[in-house]
Amino acid sequence: MHIDTFQTLADPTRRLIVEALRGGERPVNDLVDAVDIHQSGVSRHLRILQEAGFVQVRPEGPQRFYSLKPEPFREIDAWIARYRSLWEARLDRFAVALVRKQKARGAGRKETTR
Repeated sequence: MHIDTFQTLADPTRRLIVEALRGGERPVNDLVDAVDIHQSGVSRHLRILQEAGFVQVRPEGPQRFYSLKPEPFREIDAWIARYRSLWEARLDRFAVALVRKQKARGAGRKETTR
């Protein structure tokens, strides 16, 4: 995975386009409506997403239909997976501490009700 991947997705308009394409293939005009910017701006962002490998285009007559390519998202997921153990370990420790605290509270309540 390239650092450019994150630079590509850093732009809020490109993230909106990606979100709009999450449901499947869409024509440019639908994307213009979804992100509420001029068609030339959407086309520029789509070109950047295409060059980065996030989207593919399918021409049909005068229209262009765009869809997401899964590969870059798999690469992002694989990259994140290498760091997942960091927060999972912290969450596991938090869960243990929470259970310990709940048990201590329960024991305190039993003593006061006797």
